[in-house]
This record gives sequence, structure tokens and C-alpha cells, in this order.
Amino acid sequence: MPGYRVPLDDIRFVLDDVLDIQTHYSRFEAGSAADSDTVAAILEEGAKFVERELVPINQTGDAEGCEWRQGGEVITPAGFKEAYTQYVESGWPSLSHPEEWGGQGLPSSLGMTLSEMSGTANWAWSMYPGLSHGATHTIETHGSDEQKTTYLNKLVSGEWTGTMCLTEPHCGTDLGLLRTRAEPAEDGSYTLTGNKIFISAGEHDMAENIVHIVLARLPDAPEGVKGISLFIVPKFMPDANGGVGERNGVTCGSIEHKMGIHGNATAALNFDGAVGYLIGPANEGLKCMFTFMNFARIGTALQGVAHAEWAFQNALEYARERLQMRSLTGTKAPDKAADPIIVHPDVRRMLLTQKAIAEGGRAFIYFLAIQADLVEHATDEAVREEADQVLGFLTPIAKAFLTEAGFEAANHGVQVFGGHGYVREWGMEQNVRDARIAMLYEGTTGIQALDLLGRKILLDKGVSFKAFRKTVAAFCREHRGVKAAAPFLRTLRWMMLEWAYLTFRVGLSARKNKDAVGAASVEYLMYSGYLTLAFFWAQSAVAAARKLEAGEGDADFLNAKLDTAAFYFDRVLPRTRGLKAAVLNGPDTLMAMTADHFGR
Repeated sequence: MPGYRVPLDDIRFVLDDVLDIQTHYSRFEAGSAADSDTVAAILEEGAKFVERELVPINQTGDAEGCEWRQGGEVITPAGFKEAYTQYVESGWPSLSHPEEWGGQGLPSSLGMTLSEMSGTANWAWSMYPGLSHGATHTIETHGSDEQKTTYLNKLVSGEWTGTMCLTEPHCGTDLGLLRTRAEPAEDGSYTLTGNKIFISAGEHDMAENIVHIVLARLPDAPEGVKGISLFIVPKFMPDANGGVGERNGVTCGSIEHKMGIHGNATAALNFDGAVGYLIGPANEGLKCMFTFMNFARIGTALQGVAHAEWAFQNALEYARERLQMRSLTGTKAPDKAADPIIVHPDVRRMLLTQKAIAEGGRAFIYFLAIQADLVEHATDEAVREEADQVLGFLTPIAKAFLTEAGFEAANHGVQVFGGHGYVREWGMEQNVRDARIAMLYEGTTGIQALDLLGRKILLDKGVSFKAFRKTVAAFCREHRGVKAAAPFLRTLRWMMLEWAYLTFRVGLSARKNKDAVGAASVEYLMYSGYLTLAFFWAQSAVAAARKLEAGEGDADFLNAKLDTAAFYFDRVLPRTRGLKAAVLNGPDTLMAMTADHFGR
């Protein structure tokens, strides 16, 4: 059976040594409770929970899947409901929510560590509580006092879960086409009619109520995205005591038969005169929903890291034990019939790529979580604004690049196992199937690339891009004296200049031909992703080198960091050469062929 051990040493290294989390927490009131002892306790107890409760039901949940029953009920796989009950009873859902609503008031960056653990242990299960965080934050940010009082305590405690209901069968990403209608009622509520699809955790038996956050149109709404409003639509109407009352007019018509994440119910929901409540201003629903969507995009980026970590751990264990052929440089295990496959360069290439993606991606995600802390809690307006700019700029890169890279790492897991990787019992093929969705939901790689290049670069006139470059430049200046990391910093400084030049060239081309943006966008995003990950590997190298110089920490662990950083800069980062060429080659060869000629 495949397994997963929470990499506590690496999580602590990223938090303490790379990102200096305690200094970060000391800068705002909500961080004061997250002292080193509290953080250590949460990491250790979280690791115990996911290893004991979630890992054992990951593979069985995939095999069993969810069951849709007549009437719209969905039964989750064996053990899912029991694990969720324990999760709620242990207080995990409330970790990073305000005390005002029954939360523990700890920073969201600390909650991200638990999300990583549970997501890596069992991605399908983790999506049930995962969607609730976004729903909760949306109501906190945009809801009325009455809506907050009605829903937040239950969502924060985990007694109720949440979803977001965006797209419809004919929409895809183009939400301007949605048709779900919301008719005003005399009591101030609205009556919603329509259909939503691809609703993760849209129906299940794990919690007593589900709170749907739904996009719909008012009768007099303008066409397109400017005519979309946001509504709260509970599965069961709250009663006078705040509990579960009558069933609302929203039902699950079916669940999807998917390639992966079988343990999570992806629902088609029918709204047949369902009672809903407007949240936020009329016709500004999409703007309000971005609160939810940005959270979801970071969570999806985390999925790439989770699948890379799962693949790496299991592939590494297998590569150490599997005997096949002899090393080209001479026998390494003379007492055995063949050498372990970890001696072979190509196997090492795959393992190191997995390691570089998982550990570099972890630093990337935690850095984003710190920016989110600052946006939420910083008292200095300039600090908050810069963090918001950096977060907005990096979110599409993280979502698209880390999911693409995580899928690559998952595929390497199958390849290391060889033919056994194609067989279900080893768990590698499930990891690939589960990872594949991450490049699709919350906006495909192409959509994220257009957001990055079109909105965050060109429309923003490079403001957020400059904010991130400022962060990188400051880091390189501050640590230029760290000898072991000097080659990485030199490369990083030079490539940051190249990134700026590449951006300028694309912008210049777009003035002459708007297709230049769409033609360059995905390669540009991937280039940006590899360079951004290089920044986090440079940070890791600096942290490792400084601890080694001070004679602190586990020398083997720290030297492995430096070795992995060297591998990344030497063998992975050069992929940017081909991406740069593709970006600069422009749209001509993409757009020259007529649509009729594609099949010729």
C-alpha cells in the first residue's frame, strides 16, 4: 500500500529558516498566539491526524467512490464521514478563523500547513472542508451582519460545509453566459432557478447542512459579467434556533463519473425555486466571488505540491528497494543480484525533479500564505498594499505552474515504478488521475496565463510585477555575501532582467497584434513559474548555507537542500531557454492556418 509521512523537517525548515515565520507573526496581533510551541504542537498533531485517519482511506476511497442515490442523496466512501467527524471534534476547521465566530484566531498561513498535510494524505477527502474555507471567507468579507450571525459559527465549526456554484453546462469559463435566474420575493429573499455543474463537494453525507455560494442573474441585470449577482443558498433552511430546518429547493441531479478524485462528489445541482439571499451589492457578484476564487486558486496550487510530495515519497522508497541492472560506473550492491535503481542517472533525474517541485513549491505556497496574512492583518497601509500586489501577481503563476509541475512529478512517479506504476495497488496511477484535474478547475492553465499576461502585466502596467521584482532584488542584495548560494543569486539577478526584457517585448508586439498576448501567454507563464521557483530555491539555499556556516541543524538535510538547489538551477531552470524562444517567435505560425486547413 502506498504511504505518506508528513515531512515535518522540511515544513519546519521552510517556516522557520526560509520564511522566518516567528518574526512575521510578531508583526500583527493575530500572530501573537502562534508562538513556536503552538506552531510545533499544531504541526505534530495535524501530522498524527492525517497519517492515522486520512492516508488509510485514500486508496479505498478512490476504489469505492461516491454513490448517488435516487432523490439526490450522495453517500461518501467508507471512513470519510467518520474521519470528518473526528476532524470537527478536534477543532481543526476553526483553526484560522476569527474568535468572534468561534474560531481560534490563528493566522491563515498556519492553516495552510494543515491544508497541505490533509491534501497530500487524501486530496478527495480534503476538498470537503477545503471548499468551506472560501465560502466562510466570502460571507465574512461581503455578508450582512444577519448573514454572518446565521452562517459563520456553523461553517467555522465545521458542522456545516460550503461550496461555490459558478459554471453551467453551456458556460465553461465564460461566466458572462450564465442563465441561472434570481427573482426577488416579497420577504427580501430571492427565488433561484437554474442548473450548476462541476460543484466539488456539492452534495454529501458528512455534514448536516451545505451552504452554497451561487452566481445568478437578477431580472433587470445587464448582459455579460456586469449583470451577475451572488447569493447564499443553503441546502436546508436555518431554523429559528440556528439549526437545520426545512429542505430548500436545491437538489443533486447527478454526480460526475470522473477520471480521478473519486472520493469527492462533483455534483450537478438543480435549483428549482430555491430560496437564496443576496450577498454583496446587486450585479457585483463576480467581484465578490473573486474573494472565493482567489482562495480556491491558491488551494489548487497547493494540490500540485501535494501530488508532487506523494509521488516523491513513494517513488523514493521504491527506488531504494527495487533491484534492476548494475550501475554504469561499477557495482554498487555486490551482495545483491542487481543494484537498486536509485543508482541510475535517469531515475535520479526523476526523483530530483519531484523533490525540487515539492519542496520548492512548498516554499512558494507558504510565501503566498504570508502575503495573505499581511493583506488581512498588516496595520501599515504600504505593507498591506505591496503584499496585495505580490499576491495578486503570483496567484495565477502558482495555480498554473505548480499544477503543471505537480502533474509532471506525478507522472515521474509512475515512470520510476515502471510497469508496477501502471498497476492500481501501488497508488501511482491514482496520483496521476487525481493530479490531472488541477490544471482544469479554478481556471485552466491557458486562462491563468491570460490573467497573468493580459491583466496582471499589461492592463496593470506592470505595477504588481515591479513589486515582486523589488522583493527579489532586495533578497539578492541582502544575501550576496552567502558564498554557497552566490551562483544561484547571480543567475537569479540576470534572469530577472531577462524576464523584464521578455515582458517588454511581448507588450510591444501586442500593440501591433493583439493575438501576440494569447500566443505567448502559456509559455510566458511557465517561464515565469520556473523563474519564481528559482527564487524560492535560492532562498532555501541561503537558509541552508547559513545554518551550515553556524554549525546548526542536520548537516545531511541542509547539504541535500544545496544539492537540490544546484540540480534545479543546472537541470530544470534551463527549460526557460526554449520557452523564451517560443514567446519571442510571436503568433504568426499559430494563426497562419485557416480553420478549414486543420484537418487537411
